[in-house]
Amino acid sequence: MTLSKIRIRDFRCLDGVELLADPELNLVVGKNAAGKTSLLEAIYYLGRGRSFRGGSNAELIKSGADGFTLFAEVSAGHATPAQTSKIGCEVSRGTKTVRMNGSSAKTTDLVSALPVQAIDPEIHELIQGGPEQRRRFLDWGVFHVEHDYIATWRAYKTALKQRNAALKAQLPNATIEAWDDTLIKNAISLDIQRKTFISDFKSQLSLILSEIFPFALNVSYSQGWKEGDDFKDALTASFPRDRVMGATQVGPHRADLKLRIDGQAARHRLSRGQQKLLGAALILAQTHFVANAVSSRIVLLVDDPAAELDEEHQEHLFRLLQTVPAQLFITSLDSSGANWENNGKTFAIEAGNISHLV
Repeated sequence: MTLSKIRIRDFRCLDGVELLADPELNLVVGKNAAGKTSLLEAIYYLGRGRSFRGGSNAELIKSGADGFTLFAEVSAGHATPAQTSKIGCEVSRGTKTVRMNGSSAKTTDLVSALPVQAIDPEIHELIQGGPEQRRRFLDWGVFHVEHDYIATWRAYKTALKQRNAALKAQLPNATIEAWDDTLIKNAISLDIQRKTFISDFKSQLSLILSEIFPFALNVSYSQGWKEGDDFKDALTASFPRDRVMGATQVGPHRADLKLRIDGQAARHRLSRGQQKLLGAALILAQTHFVANAVSSRIVLLVDDPAAELDEEHQEHLFRLLQTVPAQLFITSLDSSGANWENNGKTFAIEAGNISHLV
C-alpha cells in the first residue's frame, strides 16, 4: 500500500493542507513547531484512529475550530482507480466519523487500508514504558498477519469488560462466572496467535539487531498468567483476588513482551539513546516482517530520526531506513546529513503551510 494523497483541515496547526506523496520517500523539512510532527500525526491517525502522541481527540482540533477532517487516497501498487481506497475521518468535540469509499466504516477498516508505523522521539518508551505499549505494538503485527485475530480480540475484550463490570459491582459469583467460558476460549486463541507471531518475528529482529548492537537481546512473551498453567485454572485461582481488586487480574490483557540483556531488563541496561535505537529496531523489524507476510508495503513515519542519537547510531538507523519495504515520511530541520534529498520528494513546511520543493 502507498499513500498517494492526503488532505488535512483544522488538525493541530494544519488547515487546508494537501500533499501528493512520493511512493518511496517524502522528506519534510522545517523549523521546530512548523507543523512537521503534526503532518505525521495526521497520517498516523488515518491509519490507527488515534495519535501516536496520546491525548484526546479534542486536543488535536485546531484552536478556534469545531473539529478536524482528514482524507487520504491509498493505492495498491501501480493501482487502477478500482484499486484505490478513499479513507477519511471527521472528528468534532465528542463525535468521530470514519468513512471508506463513501461508506461508514470502523477504525479497524482504517488499520487494514493504511498499515502505518511510527518512529518518533518518544520511541524509547517502547522499551522504558509499561506493558500496554508493547502489547499494542505486538497486537498491530498480529492483526495484519492473522485474519481472525481482530474478531477474537473483540470477543475477549467484550467478555472481559462485562466480567470486570460484574466484579466492580460485587454481583453474585454466578453472574461473574457466566463470562468465563467466552473469556477462556478467546484468551487461549489470542495467546496462541501472539506466540506464533513472536516465534516467527524474532528471526527478523535478530537480523536487524546484529547490525546495530554488539550484545544479544533475549525476546520473550509473558502471557499474562503463570507460564505452564492452564488459563482456566489460573482464572479460578485468581478469583478471590479479582473480587478484592474489582477486575480480572490474569489474561492476555496483562501480557508483556519481555526484552532482556544478560538476564536484566533492557531498560536497565541501555542509555536513552540506545533505548531509542532499540525501539526503532523493533519497529523496523516488524515493518519488514509484516510487509513480507502480507506482500504489501507499509507506511513508515520517522519524526526527527537524528534526535538523541550519536553519529554512529544515526548512520546505523539511516542505513536501515533505506532498506525497509515501506513508503517513508521523514521529518528533519533541513535536508542535509543523509542525502535524502537525492531521492523522492522534499517538502517544506512553515507555520502549518506545506510546499513541494523537489
